[in-house]
Amino acid sequence: MTAAALWTTVLVASLACFALKLAGHLVPRSWLASERVSRVTTLVTVALLVSLVVVQGFADGRALVVDARVPALAVAALALALRAPFIVVVFLAAATAAGLRALGWG
Repeated sequence: MTAAALWTTVLVASLACFALKLAGHLVPRSWLASERVSRVTTLVTVALLVSLVVVQGFADGRALVVDARVPALAVAALALALRAPFIVVVFLAAATAAGLRALGWG
């Protein structure tokens, strides 16, 4: 891909994102106030977060892997269940992954 084609792609994608964001501001408030829209937006947010965690935690390219990220996710889930502050959750998960990698579990 040439540099001009790459920059054209970046600019077109940027304009598309801007147009989508602008369209969101133009939606009437009455459409967003309904209970159904509120429920759907909440569920979509959760579904996107879960899919991101699954892809980043259990995938390596095109294959599923079980490495130090899996126990780190389990430790983070346990810390969240115990209502630990978010910074503590992140620290515990990072320490778990780092410790397991130091022990040779990639």
